[in-house]
Amino acid sequence: MSPTDEERDGQVRAQYEAYPYPARDPAEEAERLIVGSPSHLLEIEHYVRGGRAAGDLRALVAGGGTGDGAIMLAQQLAQRGRGHVTYVDISAASLAIARERAKVRGLGNIEFHQGSLLDLPRLFPGPYDYVDCCGVLHHLEDPAAGLAALTAVLGDGGGLGLMLYGTLGRTGVYPLQSALRRLAGDAGDGERVALARQLLAALPESNWLRRNPLLNDHLRGDDAGLYDLLLHPRDRAYLVPEILALLRDAGLRLAGFVPDLQYDPAIYVEDAALAARAGALPPEQRAALAEELSGAMKSHVFYAVRGKDGWAPAESRLAPSSVPVLKDMEPAALAARLARSGSIAATVGGRALRLPAPEGAAALVALIDGRLSLRQIHGRLRAAGERLSWEAFAERFRALLALLLPLNLLLLRDGCRPAA
Repeated sequence: MSPTDEERDGQVRAQYEAYPYPARDPAEEAERLIVGSPSHLLEIEHYVRGGRAAGDLRALVAGGGTGDGAIMLAQQLAQRGRGHVTYVDISAASLAIARERAKVRGLGNIEFHQGSLLDLPRLFPGPYDYVDCCGVLHHLEDPAAGLAALTAVLGDGGGLGLMLYGTLGRTGVYPLQSALRRLAGDAGDGERVALARQLLAALPESNWLRRNPLLNDHLRGDDAGLYDLLLHPRDRAYLVPEILALLRDAGLRLAGFVPDLQYDPAIYVEDAALAARAGALPPEQRAALAEELSGAMKSHVFYAVRGKDGWAPAESRLAPSSVPVLKDMEPAALAARLARSGSIAATVGGRALRLPAPEGAAALVALIDGRLSLRQIHGRLRAAGERLSWEAFAERFRALLALLLPLNLLLLRDGCRPAA
């Protein structure tokens, strides 16, 4: 007899008490800050706030696990001297790890609560300027109900950062989950983990998971990663059209996939006629086609706002006061790479790409320090002998933005409002 929904909920809770995920050692906070997407502060400003500085951001991390997203955002807000993070998770074990990580960092701008995201409207109503829910909705019996709970606590003009599993990139996961359920029966957690490792070692070369190079949770050695990938009592994955339908049903609209270039079908086909035909499709169909061609999207990271909310995309509001910001990159290092090779190398959607840089890219990048506005950068270039009109400079910058923004390397902030 299959477990009831309530029994399955209990199994999910039990998993994260026994195997907090991802496995993290709080002592390592003294050595490095884990950064990523969603919920990087620069991304929130660009994709959710249309370039507006976050200011005194009120953020909620729903289903925060062992703390990666909450710690990253709280640290970035602390460096600005403003903002607050509320963390909520069903697992006491995961919460304890996240709390200790915050303690090691000396973060006083984050509060911790144990609870279900389905209870957010009752227990933690906010409203919040930003809500993070990374890798959680796909473990719920009713993901739409979970998204409705997140949206209910979202303040006017706010937005969400989400991650959902990708169907095609997880090829091989679900047949092996099913196989392990057959083999394990009523076995306890320890025996199930041992069986999973035994089966992985015995898989034939034809097995789809063995042939899938994109997934490594079961190869890293920790039990939490293996359990989450292959023994989870409930998970599902999404195709692009399913994600967009989920958002529409919740009254939300997509603010941007990260990285956006991954959802451009032109990078997967070298035939010019096919690329042109793909480029003529509506945006939603282009993104769906890119996923189908890539086959390598094991997860989807994206930002969303209410259908009637949100500012125009930051790049569409380009103005002399706009402040370009490199995401987790040093201007001098990137400028040197561009000057040396005239291109930028990236692996996107499973494809290794080398993308040519536009004219003057290295000189432009060298001046992008996250403080100078486009007007000021233009002035610096002219002072250095570049006789560029504003119009010519803006055209040159747009070409650079068209290269780096889809890679999520260059974002924009509205310089009319200070970042701190």
